[in-house]
Amino acid sequence: MSKIKVKQVKSGIKKPQDQKRTLEALGLRKIGQVVEHEATPSILGMVNKVKHLVSTEEA
Repeated sequence: MSKIKVKQVKSGIKKPQDQKRTLEALGLRKIGQVVEHEATPSILGMVNKVKHLVSTEEA
């Protein structure tokens, strides 16, 4: 499996609760924080749901 780096670039404030929970499930709490995950279908789906709040790159 390949890995992806996910970086939070926008705040989750004033976003729907499901998007806030998705950020939390990805391990993101602050703007600028970077986490690394396996590129599984479930992780890619979570990233897709909050794609307007995060940036991604291959690790």
